[in-house]
Amino acid sequence: MIERGEVAVNGTVITSPALDVLPTDRITVKGAPVAAPEAARLWLYYKPEGLVTTNADEKGRITVFDRLPPDMPRVMSVGRLDLNSEGLLLLTNDGELKRRLELPSTGWLRKYRVRIKGNPTDADLEPLRTGLTVEGDRFLPMTVTLDRVQGANAWLTVGLREGKNREIRRAMTHLGLTVNRLIRVSFGPFRLNDMEPGAVEEIKAKVLREQLGLDEGAEPTTGLAKAKPRKAPTPRTAPADGKTGGGPPAAPRKPATKPRPPALRTNGPKPPRAPGRPRDR
Repeated sequence: MIERGEVAVNGTVITSPALDVLPTDRITVKGAPVAAPEAARLWLYYKPEGLVTTNADEKGRITVFDRLPPDMPRVMSVGRLDLNSEGLLLLTNDGELKRRLELPSTGWLRKYRVRIKGNPTDADLEPLRTGLTVEGDRFLPMTVTLDRVQGANAWLTVGLREGKNREIRRAMTHLGLTVNRLIRVSFGPFRLNDMEPGAVEEIKAKVLREQLGLDEGAEPTTGLAKAKPRKAPTPRTAPADGKTGGGPPAAPRKPATKPRPPALRTNGPKPPRAPGRPRDR
């Protein structure tokens, strides 16, 4: 479109895509203005077992996007859940938000309920807590709690801050344990709670702003949903006049200058005025 001269910025046709534009710039294509970016949105989705987390599967299997409500906009998944896993999957319409939430530097803990075959002891799970290497991949330490033993199976709660491919299943297999059910129950501050498989819930804009650390009133927009650093609160101090109030201390007042004494008058008649121009009568 640029080569055909169909794109203009602020009324000037551009000939190269190597151009920085600002949110205030007016961009048109074939004379029609480009729509403003959509506000970033986030959904919680209970992915059922048996669905593939991909837009199109080469094997023709059903994907999570095939099962979403028809009134939902085009969305992307934040991370993945494999075919045999279920539970919380985050969906967003914002590519920048997707990338940000997927970074390990975000520091959000992801928790899973894991059912394994066998009756391990707490000591058997210690290598998961210290970190281990499986087939050349180094897995960071996980938080692991042995919740209960139920017949031939045991239930664990596992938390991790990275999302390598099939990490929990591979780590358990390395320890001689077999995972027969895996449910993601939380992703950072967002929880599955009482959602049913296949259910979708949208996060309110205010909650999303709070969790991303955005300023109050700021609307995250597609491609621009970046966290703004929070300003440190200004310490409240009492100014010099003793009244309460915020802000920095008042500057010290300058000492008042000593008033000049009035000019002394001499006694006696006032001096005559200088003669002036006679007035016309």
